[in-house]
Amino acid sequence: MPDTALPATDWQQAPSTTRWNPEILAEAWAYAGTIQTSAVMVVEGGRVVATWGDVERRYMCHSMRKSFLSALYGIHIEEGGISRGTTLAELGIDDKEGLSGREKAATVVDLLSARSGIYHPTVFESPWMRSIKELRHSHAPGVFWCYNNWDFNVLGTIFEKLVGRSLFEEFRDRIARPISMQDFRYDGERKDGEYVPGNETDHPAYPFRMSSRDLARFGLLFLRDGRWGDKQVIPRRWVKESTAPISEAGNAGAYGYMWWVARAGIHIPGVILPEGTYSARGAGGHKLIVIPAHDIVLVHRVDTDVKGHEVKTHQLAPLVDLVLAARLGRGW
Repeated sequence: MPDTALPATDWQQAPSTTRWNPEILAEAWAYAGTIQTSAVMVVEGGRVVATWGDVERRYMCHSMRKSFLSALYGIHIEEGGISRGTTLAELGIDDKEGLSGREKAATVVDLLSARSGIYHPTVFESPWMRSIKELRHSHAPGVFWCYNNWDFNVLGTIFEKLVGRSLFEEFRDRIARPISMQDFRYDGERKDGEYVPGNETDHPAYPFRMSSRDLARFGLLFLRDGRWGDKQVIPRRWVKESTAPISEAGNAGAYGYMWWVARAGIHIPGVILPEGTYSARGAGGHKLIVIPAHDIVLVHRVDTDVKGHEVKTHQLAPLVDLVLAARLGRGW
């Protein structure tokens, strides 16, 4: 039977009899020192196997924010406050340049799966996101997947419109506090979330800051099917649905509801990952990787507050491979 430990006020360390190979872990940490990795945290069975760097520092999460909002949508869809099938027209959603009737036919679930077909100017896009953006009006809602910040930012607007509260307050009260996050703050003076507006759109981005050890709690919550102790924090069926391989996503595998999902082992180019693996990803090399097949959560962070600091995906692959080799053996 897998270990089902959960951290309380602090994380528990894995026992000294752990099955992890310390020599291979040392190789992993040596490799991390050659790239711009800032922190790594490895959890198995709900206990910390190893850490590297400052796991308490609140780094910018970039696009990992989307998986946080996906979790909140799951809670409110289950409770009946949000419907997957509601259209933008029914919600009264528009934008600076105006949306067409066809665009307004996009539904909440189209946005959750990055299939809105709406390529209106937006904010908080990386150069890669701008490079893959489709031409305006080139696709109908629901038929074409494109990783598009317009969808994700508008989901923030829709959420707050329907729930009547800040998404940061909801995250604090419905997720961070129930799983006892140690570092996340959102109050009158300290805010680990902010809104980023832009002149080109009515819909701001909503970046978070989060420590690696809190991010690992969020990953463990999903690994435990949304349950934390005796409380079902996120509906179990939403955990399964949102991390299903809904859309084909090239060398990243697949995409669910604001989660990246492995497809036939394809997820991070350069390493084949077990089926069922999924991840939250942020620009610059931020990764929260959940590997249910081996009861593992792996967090990788980069200090992207420093200009030019980045770990590219092909650089991350050897580190992920070494970490898993430390548990499963070389050539696993």
